[in-house]
Amino acid sequence: MLAALVAASTGSLAAQRATVTGRVVLGSPGRPVAGRFVVLHRITMGDGGPVDSVRTDASGRWRIRVAEVDSVAMYVVSAEHDSLAYFSVPLHLTIGQTTTADPLVVWDTSSTGPAILLRRRLLTIARPKADGSHEVLEILELENLGRTTRVSNDTVHPTWSGAIPEQALEFALQASDFSNDVVSQRAGRVNLFGPLVPQRRPQLSYRYVLGSAVRSLVLPIDQPTDELDLLFEDSTTAVTAPGLVRLGVETIEQRRFARYRADSLAAGAPVRIAFPAARLRIDAFLPYIVGLVVVAMGLGLVIALRRSQPSAVSSQQ
Repeated sequence: MLAALVAASTGSLAAQRATVTGRVVLGSPGRPVAGRFVVLHRITMGDGGPVDSVRTDASGRWRIRVAEVDSVAMYVVSAEHDSLAYFSVPLHLTIGQTTTADPLVVWDTSSTGPAILLRRRLLTIARPKADGSHEVLEILELENLGRTTRVSNDTVHPTWSGAIPEQALEFALQASDFSNDVVSQRAGRVNLFGPLVPQRRPQLSYRYVLGSAVRSLVLPIDQPTDELDLLFEDSTTAVTAPGLVRLGVETIEQRRFARYRADSLAAGAPVRIAFPAARLRIDAFLPYIVGLVVVAMGLGLVIALRRSQPSAVSSQQ
């Protein structure tokens, strides 16, 4: 009886198992990386952590058996090379089956190489807030065409740097492929100190505010830009740029934006943005209107009280 229970339990556990396999290669087209630790991580909504690890064989291959699969979790594989950790795309494991991950490509590192390319710059300007200021969101796509991962050796020389309007206030990093500790803003420039891996197009996103006194600006184009996309929630905003094309109105999260695009901008290309004149808004005058109404009511009450009192002549008669 006990043997039967043990066998049943063993069979039940085996039925929940899965296997993950893959390879670790250096660069492209890829040389096998032997003897490197590969770690399988489980990621859930609440937490996550390493599941198991194994070394690669002479051909860079690895295999990990997962004793119990979490069907609602995602799994990723990581390997370290030249002091940097590289991660696979998310994997979904299937109980009782083998999942083969795409080759995990690692790279040597270098602080020099060809210029980092700005493939795309998307700039979104919201309609003016009550105080007349505008909130701006930028999303950038960068690309490293080199054969090594670009890194910074100090806090003076970033891996990439780009200009933003000098009037920008309240700079803040947004959700993107880089964390706060590798991005800084100073003297009208955004500086990135995080690694840039070849053959990828990581995104860098940040926001800032243009004060109410800013009625027009020149968007700094300090480096060649393959594609510039502009979205204005106030469709009457005027913009000029070389080769600019109007693409109509786009709805994003139930908000409507006038969209423009300019391709292949050279460094120094003139991109000028002019906001429409501030509109007169009734609510801006509301406190004054209320004050005038109160004063008028007070005067009316005084006049009414005076009329209701008998005159001095009448009282003496």
